[in-house]
Amino acid sequence: MRRVRYESAGGPLFLEEVPVPEPGPGELLVRCAAVGVTLPTVRKVTEAAEPVALGGEIAGEVVASGRDVTRFRPGDRVTGLCFGYGYADFAVLREDMASPVPDGADAVTAVALVRSGLVALGALEAARLTPGESVLVTAAASGVGHLAVQLARARGAARVMGAVSGPGKAAFVRSLGADDCVRYGDDGWGEPVDCVLDAVGGDLLTPALAALAPHGRLVAYSSGGGTVRAYDLLVGAKSAIGFQMALIARDRPELYERWRRELWRLYTEGAVRPAVHGEFTLEDVAKAHEVITSRANLGKVVLRP
Repeated sequence: MRRVRYESAGGPLFLEEVPVPEPGPGELLVRCAAVGVTLPTVRKVTEAAEPVALGGEIAGEVVASGRDVTRFRPGDRVTGLCFGYGYADFAVLREDMASPVPDGADAVTAVALVRSGLVALGALEAARLTPGESVLVTAAASGVGHLAVQLARARGAARVMGAVSGPGKAAFVRSLGADDCVRYGDDGWGEPVDCVLDAVGGDLLTPALAALAPHGRLVAYSSGGGTVRAYDLLVGAKSAIGFQMALIARDRPELYERWRRELWRLYTEGAVRPAVHGEFTLEDVAKAHEVITSRANLGKVVLRP
């Protein structure tokens, strides 16, 4: 089979031929039909001190299972987070990280919706959004952000704002149902909001906190880092909350499953529609990474093995 690998920080990425892996206890072997490309994975290539396996979101068909697997069997369609080599024709997926793909949804839809949607939905839960409140989503055109905009509206937000880097992205985010968009470089971000979902971090944390109304909540789910000053929280009694989906999947599987069911329900009802910026072959993985690095994507970037 083929898989993507690199040998030094920064790449280049290349394809190699390796044997098909065997699933261990509690693991599934999945023939990959779609693989999500995310900023955290792209950053591994450029920032990790040593080369690491390029994993992430995958969707496909179970072809074999290891000992102690109880929920899935060969022929089932699944999606989930792969911690090993996911940029490949076949990948090993832990059963506890796998979710079934319902009839009527293809692999690209599954990989664009489930993981990114779970992060967006979990961030809204962490923000304790109640109907009638207002929300601002940074990186609102991203794989997670464009779903967060739709989910905020579906959960009763009275006003949904997007923060983006350019006018093309603003038009895209408005088409998803956002009331308006602001640019990162704007002097102010308009009327204060009750919740900010931040996927950018870094220097953007300061204007994101400033955009909060008194008693507002900022949820940070970015891998971009950054520092929040205590004084910025004290003024206005604001809160900063960290959110990581991997911890939910590991420690709260019942909550993970409930959110997954809600996502598919909203998708079936037409309240949430994942957008796919582009589909790339494994041979064009460098081009897919460049789209993410340049922040050019409107929605999800997907590899098709």
